[in-house]
Amino acid sequence: FASIVDPATGQERIVNNCSNISFNFGPTLLSWLERNHRETYSAIIEADHLSAGRRGGHGNAIAQAYGHAILPLCNERDRRTQIRWGIADFHARFGRAPAALWLPETACNDQVIDSLIDEGLRFVILAPHQAARRRAIGETGWQDVDEQKIDTGIAYRYSHRDGSGRSIAIFFYDGPISRAIAFEKLLKSSREFVDRLAARGARELVNVATDGETYGHHFKFGDICLAHALEIEAPTAGFRTTNYAEYLDEHPPVFEVEINNGPQGEGTSWSCPHGVGRWIRNCGCHTGGEPEWNQSWRAPLRQALDFLRDENAAHFEATRGKLFLDPWQARDDSIALVLNPDQLREQFLREHAGRLLAMDELWRALTHLELQRMLLLMYTSCGWFFNDISGIETIQILKYAGRALDLMAELGLPPVRERFLEILEQAQSNRPEMGTGADIYRRFVEPLRPSPVQEEAWTSGV
Repeated sequence: FASIVDPATGQERIVNNCSNISFNFGPTLLSWLERNHRETYSAIIEADHLSAGRRGGHGNAIAQAYGHAILPLCNERDRRTQIRWGIADFHARFGRAPAALWLPETACNDQVIDSLIDEGLRFVILAPHQAARRRAIGETGWQDVDEQKIDTGIAYRYSHRDGSGRSIAIFFYDGPISRAIAFEKLLKSSREFVDRLAARGARELVNVATDGETYGHHFKFGDICLAHALEIEAPTAGFRTTNYAEYLDEHPPVFEVEINNGPQGEGTSWSCPHGVGRWIRNCGCHTGGEPEWNQSWRAPLRQALDFLRDENAAHFEATRGKLFLDPWQARDDSIALVLNPDQLREQFLREHAGRLLAMDELWRALTHLELQRMLLLMYTSCGWFFNDISGIETIQILKYAGRALDLMAELGLPPVRERFLEILEQAQSNRPEMGTGADIYRRFVEPLRPSPVQEEAWTSGV
């Protein structure tokens, strides 16, 4: 809802910025907007429909890996589910299959890109430093590239490593302009913004990628600058606004590319120069704090969550042939129960069990699926991004882990709480009064556990 004055008429008009730009919203935020701010939610959906009408049926909306996990650090099962849930959530909201999936923090390696191809996605957007080599399609010699050498004005073909010939298009965004928007106050003037685009010369495509909160939250009136730039200044300067899918229709790749897999193949991202170290170790990336602070807590935090996930994998697999024909397929499909709570759970479970379940079996199957949902949500990337393990973001992912532990207890699975806390004990807060990750868990998570009366009520409700 950006308000601009049309210079041709002098009249004020409201511009839906999302109808002019490619965008993604995470399922968590969209779920909240759907419940609490329907006007905004409806405008987001409408923006995709409007853009599809203008751009050959290609809407601006892009899907997102469901729980905003760092996909290169996920195991293969979790990576697949995060992608499939993101696709399913998108389809339910926008009424179409997505052409692309936004990778949280643009974090990827070859395994991640192959997974996108496996799920039928058409393109992905990466940072320019994530390119490694390129060559013209049909040629044999590769040329090494980096952020300065990669041409961000074209699309590239990335081929699946299995030799099947399947591929996906990769767009590398313009790094200098993106940084200028995000950090150098380029949004202070719509004319300067468009002049900066024009300064790139005669190129087929200029594409940039920024956080959504840049426009209006980080920079007041940035949303108005964006609207005026794309509605007034850009057409005047001879630009045509498009989106990635429409561009691909008109300009299929003539070059292919290989990506930078980062240290030890862990992956790379747009917000960590050390690959994906920001989400697994004390790599040096942070957002402030005192000079003597460190982020050594990141490693034991991930180790604790990995322990909890891996302990549950065997228990979930043990439901095969008892509660589910294929428990992992049931987990992938269970997003339907989240998106449509009114769907008959008995029918869903009958399809995935191959028979009608008794009431106790029904409860156990649903509890296992909810447990798996918590184990996926606890990897939300912001839990590692900031300065200290006592931050609200990390406490939130520990709440998901706490709920997982509660569900394990309800199912009568072997207790793992003490080992989980032993690992968290190794995560030391930079705030002496906060203690360790285990102290933070006991202080901020365990008091939220439901009382026996609440548990009984929930059980009866199932």
